[in-house]
Amino acid sequence: MGLCPLARMPLLRDNFTGPLHPWARPEVLTCTCWGAPIIWDGTFDPDVAQQGAVQNLTIGLTVFAVGRYLQKYLAHFLETAEQHFMVGQRVVYYVFTEGPAAVPRVRLGPDRRLREEREERVARWRRWQNVSMVRMRTLHAALGGRLGREARFLRSVDVDQHFSGTFGSEALAESVAQLLLWHYRWRRRLLPFERDARSAAALDPSEGDFCYQAAVFGGSVAALRQLTVYCARGLRRDRARGLEARWHDESHLNKSFWLQKPAKLLSPEFCWSSDVGRRAEIRRQLLWAPKEYALPRG
Repeated sequence: MGLCPLARMPLLRDNFTGPLHPWARPEVLTCTCWGAPIIWDGTFDPDVAQQGAVQNLTIGLTVFAVGRYLQKYLAHFLETAEQHFMVGQRVVYYVFTEGPAAVPRVRLGPDRRLREEREERVARWRRWQNVSMVRMRTLHAALGGRLGREARFLRSVDVDQHFSGTFGSEALAESVAQLLLWHYRWRRRLLPFERDARSAAALDPSEGDFCYQAAVFGGSVAALRQLTVYCARGLRRDRARGLEARWHDESHLNKSFWLQKPAKLLSPEFCWSSDVGRRAEIRRQLLWAPKEYALPRG
């Protein structure tokens, strides 16, 4: 996966974290071979990050809440986001759902708004894989509309998670990728990239940096428009050929981040699961709910 460059690497222009301390966590990799920081607890000062956040910056948080996911997860997701996500910043929540009337009325703080976006296309799908794959096309369209006008930076997060600690401006950059919790310790040759050369998501054995997670990604509106249109086109091309990448939209996201390197990576502690168990390097901030893939979407 490469080695960190020298500790005196320059800070990114769009880094809201303040001075970074990459050697404060010697037990983990804290930067990439192309100079992007990997944010772990202890590599930044949260107070400095909070003070350095740009005032009047609106951050969008998008989530798809479809079928039983709307009833089971959305309220807790929003309640914990209000406690921990970008506290003190202007935030607009975008909930994509086929049932806007069922979106829970969560009490929001000052300068924080909730918008329900009716998404009829997701109502047709009962496989979670199909719901997942339609997100890129939907997000791209939304970024070209009101969402793109309201927010400068965006975070896309799966609804079956909840925040359990501060998730602040340290997670902002032009483009931000989330290290996949299941594979962050694996060698590159073992990572489960798409290997079917017929797929638009395919990576050769010599390609790929890290395995990134589609459950959490973000960046500026401009960067995410590029990422989502790339993934949507790849998914459409595969579908026309009768193909489905091994990890669906996540495979296409990994291909996109291979071609256009992310400016910042978030460590697995920003998206962790209790199913993995305790690990000394993990200080949890965003947690998965138990997965129920065997159940239908609706």
